[in-house]
Amino acid sequence: MASPTKTWSSRFAFLCAVVGASIGLGNLWRFPYVAGENGGGAFIIVYLVIILLLCVPLIMAELAMGRRGGKSPVVTMINLCREGGHSGFWKTIGWLSVISPVAGLCFYAVVAGWSLDYVFLALRGEFVSITPDNAQRQFTDLLGSPGRLTLWYTLYIASTVWVIGLGVRRGIEAVTTFMLPTLFVMIIILVVYGHIEGAPARAWQFMFNPDFSSLTWRSLLMALGQALFSITVGTGALLTYGAYLSRDISLPGPTWIIAISDTLAALLCGLAVFTIVFASGLDPTGGPGLMFVTLPIALGGMPAGHFFSLVFFILVFFAAFTSSLAMLEPFVSYMEDKGHKRFTMSVITGSAIWLIGLSAAFSFNLIKEFKPLSFIPLYRDKNMFHIIEFSVSNVMLPLTAFLISLFAGWVISSDLLRNEMGIRNDRAFRIWRLLTRYFAPIGVGSVLVFGLIS
Repeated sequence: MASPTKTWSSRFAFLCAVVGASIGLGNLWRFPYVAGENGGGAFIIVYLVIILLLCVPLIMAELAMGRRGGKSPVVTMINLCREGGHSGFWKTIGWLSVISPVAGLCFYAVVAGWSLDYVFLALRGEFVSITPDNAQRQFTDLLGSPGRLTLWYTLYIASTVWVIGLGVRRGIEAVTTFMLPTLFVMIIILVVYGHIEGAPARAWQFMFNPDFSSLTWRSLLMALGQALFSITVGTGALLTYGAYLSRDISLPGPTWIIAISDTLAALLCGLAVFTIVFASGLDPTGGPGLMFVTLPIALGGMPAGHFFSLVFFILVFFAAFTSSLAMLEPFVSYMEDKGHKRFTMSVITGSAIWLIGLSAAFSFNLIKEFKPLSFIPLYRDKNMFHIIEFSVSNVMLPLTAFLISLFAGWVISSDLLRNEMGIRNDRAFRIWRLLTRYFAPIGVGSVLVFGLIS
């Protein structure tokens, strides 16, 4: 079990940390435009079914594995393999769970840094009555400026390093117990604002009036991928945060809170975004530019747009930051288990991430055409940013989740996991085992294969 200095002070602190890890740019940035591009309501229904049938069982399993192992993901998997006499192959889950999020932070922090730039643009009133051409120019200027990108990226990484260096209670817990409730308050403020000044009827119809004829196999797989990684399965966060969880807390309750909170945040963000976008007559399928081009135009043209654009981009920063903490913590926790000082390892790891991530930041300007792996078909047209992003999102994370689903469903003792999870009802446990053994590996495996061939 984790040491007293590496445990949550309360159930609320744990929930803030793990829900904060799950609510990130995937909810605010990716979910609205992916839903928009795939028909709205029909996509959301599929998404909710996947959360229920795939994500909930895997969240519970991963938290149980983390708490049973009681250490960083690598040491947890070593402990679980030793306890059950399992093959050392399954230690791969632990290694992927510390390496994947660190690699992911190399590109995630670059994008998250954009939110800091936009906070200051909003503070100066740059979005008030902004034209579409100027909004596009602002975003293009940011991406084309190595200095601006480096500044915000550096500040973002330094902040993440500082909080992780302070530890579980003084760092992660202190920040997430403030940021997560504030984040939900800001989302609700934006939803209410959108319903007063925006076009709520069109937003609700777009999001909740299903048109199943618009669904394709690609849409189904995108819903699978969005649900899986929005809720942080396979990212190392659940294994790590689960290790800090007291044994007197039964896991089904927190699991449902995590799943419902993440899903609610995604739906509320969609409503906030679409009420504003439709009111301005803009395209709800604007891709990644929806956040950094379309929304500034929409907010800038609405009453009190100066204030609400500021609220929105602070919200984006908070959501990204709580997720980033969960990305750096698994590796630092592992180094702490090896006997190294937490703050020192946080600085060293953060510095390495910063250095590698510069290549991702400069992929939008100085080395835009540098494609070092063009001789590999999967990476033929990818610069450094897209190489890192593809490797993490399409290979490492789905592979980790796939291995976890196999280990939880077929390898580790079902009785041990049931005991750790605290599922007392026999029927509920049989359903959990059925979903974990069959539905989860097939679903996650499909995401992995689709990600490699798309």
